[in-house]
Amino acid sequence: MRGGDVTQVVIHPARVLDAGAVGAVMGKAMDAQPWLPRVHSRAQDVAHVGAMIDAGWVKVARLEDDIVGFLARAGSEIHALYLHPAAQGRGIARRLLQEAKATRTHLGLWSFQANARAARFYRRAGFAEVTRTNGLRNDQRLPDIRFEWQKEAA
Repeated sequence: MRGGDVTQVVIHPARVLDAGAVGAVMGKAMDAQPWLPRVHSRAQDVAHVGAMIDAGWVKVARLEDDIVGFLARAGSEIHALYLHPAAQGRGIARRLLQEAKATRTHLGLWSFQANARAARFYRRAGFAEVTRTNGLRNDQRLPDIRFEWQKEAA
């Protein structure tokens, strides 16, 4: 990933041909978390994001020619939000989340309890913790947190 002015980030629906780049972003983001076990192969990552792209769930953040992040949302449920590690802390995830909030009155998502940075991010973005689980229902078997956001009445 090259550097660049974050104001030049363009958010748009993912295309089928983006699956490899989106899968690579997800893989690099997961690899940057030493506490996160790898339970799927790189090929499975690409197939998974390809299925989400085919379903029309994925918006990508593109900086110059590079996909630097993505958000996958089905209705009001956010299934994935990943940034390339070099793109973190630059406001790109916030822009992806704002895009998701723009057409919804409610959003929900799961995050791992070990991911303190994500928990801080979601709380700052107006999400509230609803519940915690022991993680037995996720692939990684890691304790997780349910976050939800509700648009304030005008």
